[in-house]
Amino acid sequence: MLKEFTKGLIRENPILVLALGLCPTLATSTTAYNGIGMGIAASFVLVMSNIIVSAIKKTVPSKIRIPIFITVIATFVTIVKLVMAGYTPGLSKQLGIFIPLIVVNCIILGRAEAFASKHGIWASALDGLGMGLGFAIVLFVVGSVREILGSGTITLGFPMLINPVNFNILGKGYNPALLLILPPGGFITLGTFMWIKQLLMKENA
Repeated sequence: MLKEFTKGLIRENPILVLALGLCPTLATSTTAYNGIGMGIAASFVLVMSNIIVSAIKKTVPSKIRIPIFITVIATFVTIVKLVMAGYTPGLSKQLGIFIPLIVVNCIILGRAEAFASKHGIWASALDGLGMGLGFAIVLFVVGSVREILGSGTITLGFPMLINPVNFNILGKGYNPALLLILPPGGFITLGTFMWIKQLLMKENA
């Protein structure tokens, strides 16, 4: 059972290895705090949708399983959107359209179809949690690198528990690499991490 959890962290990381969910990764990883928020939101939806899909898999007709899975996912996305809008309106505004777009995130629908619909509830919950944490960790790391090098600061916090605080890491004299907080910087940063991951996988093969 443990491997169902750990595979999403490194061996089958949804971003670095499977190259899924790249659109929200590039768009929302402009700061560390945005990465944390998006990662938590996607992880919650992934775990809960995996659990429900696994629980109802035997009662869902195969011909309409995808629309039903999307409905399940959309229900939890709506919950996340309303909670974020009510308790963390600033973060909700920053993430914008990418919260509703979790409904069509290929990581979440892919895990529902490929794993949760074929396995038990406990295994599906662990799979969702591992994949969600793997997604969140990459978002946080990429967001941190882009924010530090792109502005010289890092914004840390935990939605609904710890308010975000901006720390000046590189000092006032730092000349920020503004490219990194722009869309091309997202591609460069993420591509670099994917390259490093591939090198490490080859060394450990």
